[in-house]
Amino acid sequence: MKLVRGSIKRPVGVVMVVIAALLLGSISLRGLAVELFPKMDLPVAVVATSYDGAAPQEMEELVSKPIESSVSGIEGIDTVQSVSQPSSSLVIMQFDFGRDIDNALNDVREKIDRVSGSLPEDANSPTVMRLDPNSTPIMWASLTGDDLSEMQDVAEDEIQPELERVIGIASADIQGGVEREIRVALDQGKLANYGITPSQVSQALSAGNHSISAGTVLKGNKDVQLRIDGEYTSVDDIRNTLVDLNNGDTVRIADVADVRDTFKDQSSVTQVNGKDAMIFSITKQSDGNTVDAAQGVQEKIDNLNSKLKERDLELTTVIDTSTFITDSMKSVIQNMIVGAVMAAIVLLLFLRSVRATLVVGISMPIAVISTFSLMYFTGETLNILSMGGLALGIGMMVDSSIVILENIFKKRQEGLSIEDAAIEGGSELSSAVIASTITSVVVFLPVVFIDGIAAQLFKPLALTVVFALSASLIAALTLIPMLSSKLLAKVNVSFDGEDNKGIVNWLLNKLIAVYEKVLAKALRLRKTVVFLVGLLLVGSLALVPAIGVELQPSTDSGQAQIEVTLDNGTKLDETQATVKDIKAKLKNYDDIIKTSFVMVGGGGTPGVGGSSTNTASFMIELIDSGKRDITTDTFISKVDQDLGDIPGAEITVSASSAGMGTGSPIQVNLSGDDLDVLRDLSQQIVWMLEDTEGTMNVDSSASEGNPEVQIDVDRDVASRYGLSYQQVMNEVNLAFNGQVATKYKEDGSEYDVTVALPEKNRETIRDLETLVIKNAQGVDVPLTAVADLKQTQGPSEINRKDEQRQVKITSDVTGRDLGSVSQEIQGKLDQMNLPDGYDTSMGGETEQVTESFTQLGLAFVLSIVLVYMVMAFQFESFTYPFIIMFSLPTMVIGIILGLFVTNIPLSITALIGLIMLAGIVVNNGIILVDYINILRRKGIDRIEAIVEAGKSRMRPILMTTLTTALAMVPLALAIGEGAETQQPMAVVVIFGLLSSTIFTLVFVPVMYVIIDNISNTMKRLVTRNKSEELE
Repeated sequence: MKLVRGSIKRPVGVVMVVIAALLLGSISLRGLAVELFPKMDLPVAVVATSYDGAAPQEMEELVSKPIESSVSGIEGIDTVQSVSQPSSSLVIMQFDFGRDIDNALNDVREKIDRVSGSLPEDANSPTVMRLDPNSTPIMWASLTGDDLSEMQDVAEDEIQPELERVIGIASADIQGGVEREIRVALDQGKLANYGITPSQVSQALSAGNHSISAGTVLKGNKDVQLRIDGEYTSVDDIRNTLVDLNNGDTVRIADVADVRDTFKDQSSVTQVNGKDAMIFSITKQSDGNTVDAAQGVQEKIDNLNSKLKERDLELTTVIDTSTFITDSMKSVIQNMIVGAVMAAIVLLLFLRSVRATLVVGISMPIAVISTFSLMYFTGETLNILSMGGLALGIGMMVDSSIVILENIFKKRQEGLSIEDAAIEGGSELSSAVIASTITSVVVFLPVVFIDGIAAQLFKPLALTVVFALSASLIAALTLIPMLSSKLLAKVNVSFDGEDNKGIVNWLLNKLIAVYEKVLAKALRLRKTVVFLVGLLLVGSLALVPAIGVELQPSTDSGQAQIEVTLDNGTKLDETQATVKDIKAKLKNYDDIIKTSFVMVGGGGTPGVGGSSTNTASFMIELIDSGKRDITTDTFISKVDQDLGDIPGAEITVSASSAGMGTGSPIQVNLSGDDLDVLRDLSQQIVWMLEDTEGTMNVDSSASEGNPEVQIDVDRDVASRYGLSYQQVMNEVNLAFNGQVATKYKEDGSEYDVTVALPEKNRETIRDLETLVIKNAQGVDVPLTAVADLKQTQGPSEINRKDEQRQVKITSDVTGRDLGSVSQEIQGKLDQMNLPDGYDTSMGGETEQVTESFTQLGLAFVLSIVLVYMVMAFQFESFTYPFIIMFSLPTMVIGIILGLFVTNIPLSITALIGLIMLAGIVVNNGIILVDYINILRRKGIDRIEAIVEAGKSRMRPILMTTLTTALAMVPLALAIGEGAETQQPMAVVVIFGLLSSTIFTLVFVPVMYVIIDNISNTMKRLVTRNKSEELE
């Protein structure tokens, strides 16, 4: 082969190429973004619309439905869902994977522009957004001090702009604090005395706070603009604003209202480690580097603190998600290094030469570093899956080098000079190692045929392994022959095991002697061997139900969250009382809780606003996993049990999301039309889930609803009193909700000037019933004279999917695997007697498991076909690849046994390991069958050739198997942060490879004889038929 010969003849050139590859890889490594998981490109668009004062039913009918209808016909759309809440609507569109999301967003905007004219006039314009799971909060920082008002100004004017200027940061949202407001509290008695309405006060404030142009005057040869500056310059200006009376006189606002420079009513409170604080939720840009962005934020916080401390303020980092990412990457790198060292030890034990070990082992760092260059140019990131792929393949990177080195020493033993041996040894097996590498990487080709989350996770790992093995192949064909010719002239390495020097050789020779007897007996008892292998395969398959199924292994991230929901309408102080009870329970875990913060109240819908005082949310970060005795999952289970006795609160304890965007583990979708029926059926399903072992945090989107008073205005009666429907609604809204009449500017900031009744006059339903509205003639009209007041319980949220109402019942899973729990729930759902027009389906992670396993199953089948095609091309035969394919069923025995013994459920990462393994295990069969054919072509008897090939190939087979398997042991042990993600892959590869290797050395030779006999029989029959035809 010219490549091998050229590398030996030009060693300096090879060294320069290697150095260039190492330099380029090192530079590329610095430019690679570091994330926990691969970048998720979910083709999801969202249309957010707000409509103040509208109930969920109105939002559904007037906003959500029209938008759903308009976008449902867009090309490539998969599902359309909507969430209608008080004053807000979200319409969520899931497109087919592969659909260009930017083009899809343009199509959505075009449809929204067409439908906007049919939406309510008072509704805000719909906002079209892309749902980007990569743009997520990466840090939370807190600002503490004594003066909340000062903290608010500092947070908005100084800290927030500085944080948002950090490279890679998209936003730094502020939670908590107080907001300044100029409140105009109306005195109903004085308003009545002067005969003016609240609306007149609001209009006077708006009209009195304007700067207008008054034309121009001539000054010399130039026009000078005239401008009347009528904006408020002080709160006294607001107090002295005049309101026109019906008799032509005027009255100051201060005479009919109490004007105060105060703060808005608090709907939320944030606390950090028990102290009042303001929280900055810091979100990175979609394409930002999490670790770099977090480091930039931390540096900015340190710089700001030096100035803030002078004002008795302190800005500190509460939770930093990049820490777990950094620790996870460190653990992967450490496991990779340990794996490489273990592989090198195996090489040293077999080769018994440090120099030869270094020659072979050098392909590992070269392959790894070269891979970084290819990752950089293909836009991949450093994450626990791509790096896990490198760690998994670290032992495979020396396989080609081992084969080449073995052949070089064989040629050396035949009497060739070291240079000629390197040329001929490398060239002779170049096609074999190329074919072997192709079988290992071709299994990843089907990634182009799958989509969904499986593809998002599989592609980075697949590319990483392909890059690494390709780099190691090039090293094996260039660097290994060149280094062998220069460094191994006086080194003699025995691969045939003829001597007994060393404990390893002695053990191997004993093992080979035993293997020779076993193989000889197996070849005589072929039917028995086939029966036993089949029995083992069936027996292992029987263990599958006991293994269980999950989407992804959970990681011990040390981050948890607690969501608290009280009855709708609960006051903020009552919610705070419940939060106090929860804090008391959490004190039992002070020894493992590093930091925590809670936001009481707040909430709302992204993109449309809104808030609620009946909710609270805790974010908790635990100390490092090595310093605590329990995992995050155990902590969550314990806390969930401890908080179960807190009355009147619905509490959900869960691990913080890692951004996978897959939904709840268990999600039952209940579809139908009538809200009351859906609510009743959903409650039955809630009880069903709560009665299922392994569920926790069971919740339903069909909550008990919001208590509300419906004001039904009789338009005819109102008109007889000289009032319009709009006037009535405006006066009610102004009195009880308040109305922002204008903005007061001071020192570059704007503050709301809000007109409303005093809080004591707008607290009860009685206050509403006694409200009077003044008509144009100055007559006081009681609200109850023109409207009926009805106390009802309206829904707090209405969900729809594909233009049909839907309720989602969700649950987390603990103590059991997802597959068994979802299967039990599905069985119970099948037994439900649902009314006509109502049905159920499974969603969330259960749906993702089904879709992902189907996609990966297809990829596995395609990978097997591709492996067969590569081997058929190599052998120029249909029969020999078929024989080698019997290595695949034997690997299944080890895989199932390994998952069962280690108590690891089947997951996406385990299936990825299965696909990887399909390209690895056939290599041993290729080596064995190829050598059997070589010996038979030399005239050796079939059985003798099989036994001799097994004995001769056992050493290199064991060497490649052990280097691959032992290099993965650190990953299989899940040592370090985030290692749980790679553990299923490593377990599958190790147990599957060991199982397949053992059976390949016995079962493949047996199948060789059986299929060869069948082939010979077929040939004889064909020959006989041809002879009979000739006769």
